Amino acid sequence: MAAKKRSEPGSDKEKDPNGDINLSPADVEKLKDLQKDFARVELLLDRRAIKDLQPLYEKRRAVLKTIPKFWPQALFNCQQFGLHALLDEDRDALSYLEDLWIERDAVEPRVFTVEFHFKENPYFSDAVVKKVYKYVPEAGSDASPDADGLTKAAFDFDWDEHVKPQATQIAWKDDAHNLVKKHPWVQSEEDEELPEDAGSVFNYFVREADPFGLAEVLGMEVFPDAVAYFNGEDDDDDITDSDEEADDDGAEEIDLDQPKKKKVKA
Repeated sequence: MAAKKRSEPGSDKEKDPNGDINLSPADVEKLKDLQKDFARVELLLDRRAIKDLQPLYEKRRAVLKTIPKFWPQALFNCQQFGLHALLDEDRDALSYLEDLWIERDAVEPRVFTVEFHFKENPYFSDAVVKKVYKYVPEAGSDASPDADGLTKAAFDFDWDEHVKPQATQIAWKDDAHNLVKKHPWVQSEEDEELPEDAGSVFNYFVREADPFGLAEVLGMEVFPDAVAYFNGEDDDDDITDSDEEADDDGAEEIDLDQPKKKKVKA
């Protein structure tokens, strides 16, 4: 008996084995309901993590205040932040930083204010320099909580759409120590968002926009993993051996449309 000839790749006879799958409207609804169930549980877990971690952060805060230069060291060990604090004067000013704190929004705890607490220094008279991120839900969004205390606005939350960064004034002691005046933000003529020269890192506080995403760097990376950054154990750009092997093999194609699952950070 003659062997059956396989159809050549790309021929009209070659068929997709999954091409005849047709979901019924009922199946589509079932899958949507399951996705909603998963989203609900994940949101509840995130909020539970934020609440449960808060007393630990308070306890850690008291300990870190007893360690000289803890926060400057942690920040400078974060390459993503360090790239914005390359000036010697920036680093000198940040050497007076004695506490970094994340204050959560009462309505939407995924939104926060970044607080830099300074001891007496020659640069400014502010004890606290803040970067406020204001939660701005869509007008008319349903704010009534369900049995789990979740609102529709909570499910629809998107940082880029519902958070507005605020500008903060800094009380510089004199022009000689006014770092944003000495090292200003120079706007690029080609890019409306990114600068030609970002100048002093303190421009991050006095400008409204946050084009470099320092909210994520400070609030979602450095703050929760502060001890690891202080010890130099949480290098942003580390590539593991397994990652390198995966890149070399090239056996598995990465789906760029599928976001990576990040660990929960409150």
